[in-house]
Amino acid sequence: MARKEHVSETPATAFLKANGVAYTEHPYEYVEHGGAQHSAEVLGFDPFTVVKTLIMEDEKARPLVVLMHGNRKVSTKNLARQIGAKSVEPCKPEVANRHSGYLVGGTSPFGTRRQMPVYVEESILALPRIVLNGGRRGYLVGIDPQVLPRLLAAKPVNCALQEP
Repeated sequence: MARKEHVSETPATAFLKANGVAYTEHPYEYVEHGGAQHSAEVLGFDPFTVVKTLIMEDEKARPLVVLMHGNRKVSTKNLARQIGAKSVEPCKPEVANRHSGYLVGGTSPFGTRRQMPVYVEESILALPRIVLNGGRRGYLVGIDPQVLPRLLAAKPVNCALQEP
């Protein structure tokens, strides 16, 4: 029987443990620009249940976190309208790293360096279980999506677009 690989603690897993959240660990071989589609493929998950953590900013350069299905894109126009911003755009990787404290490709919504508002695509909350980044490239954690509104005050939005 294969031994389950344990990954050392990250700020995200420390946050989950401190809040009594049960999670499963899913390490995989990280590929640059592979994204959620790659991790879903190698781990055998439906990309719809693999959740991307995106660091974006509004027109005043205020950072925010968007949680989106692995096989969907964010309509920044729809998102901006729903959160009362003039515009929203993805942060440059170095800016996202500064805001979150994580490297892009390893960004978790848990244990971020800065407190940021969190928005979650509403249909994610209806799933029985999701996997998202555990705070390191090549490392996902499986959780109950109801943890997101409870611990992160994640607000539901409807801004998903089908990937082309």
